[in-house]
Amino acid sequence: QVQLVESGGGSAQAGGSLRLSCAASGLTSSYCMGWFRQAPGKEREKVATIDGDGSTRVSHADSVKGRFTISKDKAKKILYLQMDSLIPEDTAMYYCAADFALWWGTRCQTDPVYWGQGTQVTVSS
Repeated sequence: QVQLVESGGGSAQAGGSLRLSCAASGLTSSYCMGWFRQAPGKEREKVATIDGDGSTRVSHADSVKGRFTISKDKAKKILYLQMDSLIPEDTAMYYCAADFALWWGTRCQTDPVYWGQGTQVTVSS
């Protein structure tokens, strides 16, 4: 059974930084993973994704390029999202997600099959 557990959310001032972590268990093959977010009254959107084992491919949404960085510790099976230069528009519930790596070009970018419970990020001006 795949489990994804996020941590590291909280409050920050505009211009500040936060780092989100996602501990994964039950992943027995190559998986793509990613961060998605949903603000109140808005649709869920992709923040950043990273490809499975053996690949270095990453994809960041235009809205976070140059400010957020996705990475993973393959040995510890932990996914990270380093968020710098935060702005109030980054306020949302952030979700960790995973899917089989073969879906990198499609489902991984939009609607992965496995999801965590989410962690709240609030940025004040």
